[in-house]
Amino acid sequence: MTEKHSKIYTRRGDDGSTGLANGQRISKDSTRMEAIGSVDELNSLIGVLAAMQIPDNIREMLLEIQHHLFEIGGGLATPQKSMLASDAVKDIELIIDHLDAALPPLTRFILPGGTPEAASCHNARAVCRRAERSILTMQKSESDISDNNALHYLNRLSDLLFVLARTLSRQNGGEEIFWRN
Repeated sequence: MTEKHSKIYTRRGDDGSTGLANGQRISKDSTRMEAIGSVDELNSLIGVLAAMQIPDNIREMLLEIQHHLFEIGGGLATPQKSMLASDAVKDIELIIDHLDAALPPLTRFILPGGTPEAASCHNARAVCRRAERSILTMQKSESDISDNNALHYLNRLSDLLFVLARTLSRQNGGEEIFWRN
């Protein structure tokens, strides 16, 4: 049996529409596509972070997060499909608690930056917050989304990315840059 490669381009989206997993065509600027795009951008930024000089256990954790983000994107692209198992939220909370326990308490706001790895975490965190807002906006306008696990997951993931930025900054000899107030 020979493998047949499908073409990357189809031209079906030239009219400004795109297809969902169920075959439905929607506008590329819809709230659903904004949410899907934000989750995809977040997944890409997690991939950039995973490609950096970071410990293997953190890279493995990021790979798991990428799988979860694909599940969320798939749920967004498949109306009325559950997006993510609820235990994924609990898993992130356990990781946050573990990493945060090794950090000094926060007494001031931290500016995004530090090491390249920490700065990448902050960038991903900001996009994570946007993805969360995009899904919330979509939920308000589309009746087929009622799964809040994705929102809970993204809310915790942004917290994890903040704690991970602090962790990586310290591991790589960088300093946290505090907001002068």
